[in-house]
Amino acid sequence: MRVVMWGTYDLGKPRNRIALRGLRENGVEVIECHREIWSEVEDKSQISGAMKRAKFLLRWLAAYPGLLVRYWRLPPHDVVLIGYLGQLDVLILWPLAKLRGVPIVWDVFLSLYDTIVEDRHLTRRGSLLARAIHAWEWLAARAADRVILDTRAHADYFAALCSLPRERTEVVFVGVEEDEFPAREETPTIDSATAIPTVLFFGQFTPLHGIETIIEAARRARGEEIHWLIVGVGQEEQRIRQMLDVDPLEKVEWRPWIPYPELVEAIHASDVCLGIFGDSDKAGRVIPNKVFQILSAGVPLVTRDSPAIRELLDPETPGVALVPANEGEALLGAVREMLRSRSANTAPLHREIAQRIVTRRIGADWRRALELAGSPEE
Repeated sequence: MRVVMWGTYDLGKPRNRIALRGLRENGVEVIECHREIWSEVEDKSQISGAMKRAKFLLRWLAAYPGLLVRYWRLPPHDVVLIGYLGQLDVLILWPLAKLRGVPIVWDVFLSLYDTIVEDRHLTRRGSLLARAIHAWEWLAARAADRVILDTRAHADYFAALCSLPRERTEVVFVGVEEDEFPAREETPTIDSATAIPTVLFFGQFTPLHGIETIIEAARRARGEEIHWLIVGVGQEEQRIRQMLDVDPLEKVEWRPWIPYPELVEAIHASDVCLGIFGDSDKAGRVIPNKVFQILSAGVPLVTRDSPAIRELLDPETPGVALVPANEGEALLGAVREMLRSRSANTAPLHREIAQRIVTRRIGADWRRALELAGSPEE
């Protein structure tokens, strides 16, 4: 099978890297026809300032003439895969792919409308901008022969949002680059009364992550010997900073950033890692990268209970605690229980789960989805 991965997809995101690697590990010949434009943009919704936005838009549009010429010259192939972020890519390529008789598979991964309007509230529902974003995604979904999302809950939402038949959607988990996040050899133990266990959160400060719930849990645990390490920046940074300025918490350490190669060291050194706790609908439909990374690293995980997470995890899984959204007391209770039981099992956690989310297994799901799009009966 020969696949072209085309467009301006962001190789800074594990989603795209895992798809590429996983397909190749499953015997798929992947030709990349790519132009990198996102390398300096971590949070795409936070490109601020009219001049900066205009400059970036021109850079984005300037990438397409060369990409289209390169695509037309490529050898015959079975399917085109449009990676995240591909809302514009799929519309640009659609006429040329149709001329060549090649089906398009679009990895939606995250809906722009859901992210900008419903989750982050960067524009109000029903506004001109919200309607324009919805129309854009509606058209993009029709330019693709199949669309891919990361969970069944997310696929159901996107199919309803864009009035798509559910059979035109496929689901592929994000997965993990397992060599970047290997399982730690054993659980850290507390050898001294002066040693303090660490609870780690890392990620963007967006409503989905529910940082304020973590702060609430740390506030309830003010008198307890727990070190809360929070790593990240983003949309809600100012609000979280104000919370900590009004009521400082000496056991909360906030670092804006940890270099990616050092992230796994921080995960391995932690006693408990935290997922997401936001109460938005989107938070109930997705499983973020870090959940897969924590599971691969074999560290106890506390995260929000949701339809999406139950597609991957059983709530009775050892080393996993699923708690209600936006409830600091429940989060703290789960952390306490994890810390009480951490020395009971020194073998790596999540071994069976980790085998289901490695790149080769995820790549097999990608291959199946692409084969369905390219099969003659389709």
